Amino acid sequence: MLDLRAVKLTARALADHLCAELEGPDVEFDGASIDSRQIQRGALFVPVVAERDGHDFIGAAVEAGAVCYLDSRASDAESSSGSRLQVASIIRVADTSAVLLQAGRLARDRLTGPVIGVTGSVGKTSTKDLIAGAFGTTRRTHANPASFNNELGLPLTLLNAPDQTEVTVLEMGARGIGHIAALCEIGRPDIGVVTRVALAHGEQFGSIDGVAQAKGELVEALPVGGAAVLNADDPRVLAMAGRTAAQVITFGVGPADVMVRDLVLDDLLRPRFILDTPAGSIEVRLEARGAHLAHNAAAAVATALVGGVALVDAVEGIGTAAVSPWRMEVELAESGALVINDAYNANPTSVRAAVDALLAVSRPRRTAVLGYMAELGADSGRLHRQVAEEVISAGIRLIAVGAPDYGAGAEHVADADGAAELLGPLDERDAVLVKGSRVSALESLAGRLLHSTA
Repeated sequence: MLDLRAVKLTARALADHLCAELEGPDVEFDGASIDSRQIQRGALFVPVVAERDGHDFIGAAVEAGAVCYLDSRASDAESSSGSRLQVASIIRVADTSAVLLQAGRLARDRLTGPVIGVTGSVGKTSTKDLIAGAFGTTRRTHANPASFNNELGLPLTLLNAPDQTEVTVLEMGARGIGHIAALCEIGRPDIGVVTRVALAHGEQFGSIDGVAQAKGELVEALPVGGAAVLNADDPRVLAMAGRTAAQVITFGVGPADVMVRDLVLDDLLRPRFILDTPAGSIEVRLEARGAHLAHNAAAAVATALVGGVALVDAVEGIGTAAVSPWRMEVELAESGALVINDAYNANPTSVRAAVDALLAVSRPRRTAVLGYMAELGADSGRLHRQVAEEVISAGIRLIAVGAPDYGAGAEHVADADGAAELLGPLDERDAVLVKGSRVSALESLAGRLLHSTA
């Protein structure tokens, strides 16, 4: 049997794995993309059919250097640019999105080192980034870019793992029960990390217990010889220890196997703290911002220790690790104001953590600019009002952008322009938090504030 771990993937190997027809020569491909604008020369192009039909961009992908592509159209169809099979090899399939998962399974077979799955209602992306940093000092490590954590992003991450990858870190998201289990069938994690259970995407899960059920699917998928890295401070996560026969290691403020103590923040919200671990105690300093990042760092170090990384190497790696964009980016604006850009996403738990960071800033004028918290289900109105009450009672000015559910205590505007106008000139007395779900797209406001002058 061919050892796929020793060679690049080929069009023939993929076609055979998919039980699909290959048209054109057998070619090696290196990586894959669903976006013709980001295709790398020598890669596989997967034209996904969604709001736009990816088949319309096959020509652009081939022109950019794709050597092979999937195609679910009739065999005599042409791409919008008229590219034919003589230009790039074609693998004929029934459903490009469905077979992308199968392609990910083939790519997973090539990996020899540990695969780490990371999930949770909040903190999974920054934890994934910190885990990659913890392993990356001593091992060739590959992880999802940004939040490529669904049925498209996860197989693409596997397909794009460089040759000789030693550790792979896979963030896993879910929109309902069974989603993480399906991703685990493809990624087959050896180590599973659960950050926290909170009421996010309530429309899909129905209740916080439904969220716990879904996130625990990662723990259930672990092999007996694997390890579950669990948040000891979250009872629903800690209870997942009973859902696996794998080794369990815990992290948190304590008591836990890897425990945070003596946490302090500097003026730019960079954490400094002590980690007590089975391998000893050590001081940690992070470039990542916010007190809650210490918790995620403990998860990363716990994971690295399970994976055989020395404590000092793991701490060195997390100390300089950068988290994905728009997650607790803390910068001084040209005006002298401090801007906290945490605009990637929002739910009540992550908003509270961001507000705690704002409260830790020594500025007399604090403002939270909050967008809509999406997918909270029937309790959405109540949860928005509850967050608003907590923000205002803490003495923070609240500007709500396109989110009337925050109630009468907030100052309401329709869009980012309205928020900027309402904020007015800022100076060194100001600290502004910008946060909302993706539908709010508030990162543009954060950028605007950074370049505003007093």
